[in-house]
Amino acid sequence: MKLIVLGLSLSSSWGNGHATTYRALLKAFAERGHQVHFLERNVRWYAGENRDLSDPDWCRLSLYEGLADLQRRHAREIAAADAVLLGSYVPEGVEVAKFLFETARGIVAFYDIDTPVTLGKLSRGDHEYVSPEVIPGFDIYFSFAGGPTLDLLERQYGAPRARALYCAVDPSLYHPLIADRRWNLGYLGTYSPDRQPKVERLLLETARRMPDRRFVVAGPSYPDSIAWPANVDRIDHVPPARHAEFYSASRATLNITRQDMVAAGWSPSVRLFEAAACGVPILSDRWDGIEDLFDPGSEISLVEDADEVEQALKSLDSMQGVRARSRILRHHSAAHRAEELESELLDARPGSRSNVPNRERSAA
Repeated sequence: MKLIVLGLSLSSSWGNGHATTYRALLKAFAERGHQVHFLERNVRWYAGENRDLSDPDWCRLSLYEGLADLQRRHAREIAAADAVLLGSYVPEGVEVAKFLFETARGIVAFYDIDTPVTLGKLSRGDHEYVSPEVIPGFDIYFSFAGGPTLDLLERQYGAPRARALYCAVDPSLYHPLIADRRWNLGYLGTYSPDRQPKVERLLLETARRMPDRRFVVAGPSYPDSIAWPANVDRIDHVPPARHAEFYSASRATLNITRQDMVAAGWSPSVRLFEAAACGVPILSDRWDGIEDLFDPGSEISLVEDADEVEQALKSLDSMQGVRARSRILRHHSAAHRAEELESELLDARPGSRSNVPNRERSAA
């Protein structure tokens, strides 16, 4: 199968989780014998030193300058592809979708790596990268969120078939390492205003209560106004090649979910799977659906406040990380997701569904 992917970024992991998600999924998809060509809008904030993968050996990567450049250079290849996958947060995403509907002869799918955020935007009339106008035109709407969200996408927005395609992890890159346990609790995540109250409540407050323990927060864009306790280290950016090292240097890792994803439920982050693959005990906030992914108490600890974090750190079960990694290897590896992607794309081939009326409506 020839698959073309238009995504936010494959070349740069700076300040986004899309790159690591695409890298794991598409590498595993290529290993199943398929050809992949990734088309990425060339933007300055992912260029230069922020571009940490310019020439992957498992797919082609091409940068384009804008919609006109995309149409001029890649229309013929898009028309000939077996499937085209458009991702969330692609610049001019609505116009790109319309171009794909007019040009592609194969499957056209949407891969929403931000589904709860997307639904929040749509409810406010914000059509930054996808709109109600184009959703019915996609043969498949792949969603980072499962559960009731899938029914909502079909019932309210007219997606012909909404399917969960959770993030995943490459166990060959994310695995336990022998490392000095520098920190008792670590958190890896780009600053987000809606997550920061939980960072304050679960990590910073715990650090103040436990001055003899070491903590770390890694990720870009945190404002200078934050008062970091003396026992909390700050790292501005950890490249994917050093994620396993970062996780392995903590006795436990903290998972914090964006508020839109908590509200939707069934919305695991890629960081959750990465930490689990590294065999590190995980303390996570609570949300509907997490028990479908990991067994609370056995494979993951759920916490709501500093009291519960402090207690968890004092009674940490190192085997919890071992059990969580075993769950990843059984159900949440990139190989599992690539198989799911392949199966859904094959099921949506012409002859197994009628997609022409939807595309006509979306382009009207």
